[in-house]
Amino acid sequence: MKPKTPRKPAKTSRKASPTLQLLKLIVQALDAKKAEDLRVLDVSKQSSITDYLVLANGNSEPHLRALRIELEKVLDDHKARILGMETAKGSGWMVIDAFEVMVHLFTAENRDKYRMELLWKDATDLPLAKLLK
Repeated sequence: MKPKTPRKPAKTSRKASPTLQLLKLIVQALDAKKAEDLRVLDVSKQSSITDYLVLANGNSEPHLRALRIELEKVLDDHKARILGMETAKGSGWMVIDAFEVMVHLFTAENRDKYRMELLWKDATDLPLAKLLK
């Protein structure tokens, strides 16, 4: 029997995956619109419904609306599929589900109340510096 020859390692592409490109655009848009306490969690090992959670605060309901509108523009420009959006007026929490990336926008009070970071404490926190380049 002929011994198996080791396979060559797959060539890695320097081009970011479409999901990572979308994630970067989302983070950059939120940062440009002055989102506060911006965090990105890689939940791909913990979740079967999304790969990344983006968490950010707005300083008021109008600011949350402005962040959501900017996100919609980015998603439309990138031709990303929006699976759902929960934007109940006055709730202080908006969710935009773009399949591989789910964005949660909060008022500071609701961010403290719901503590999403604790729910996903096993997730990997991605450094923003790499996503903002």
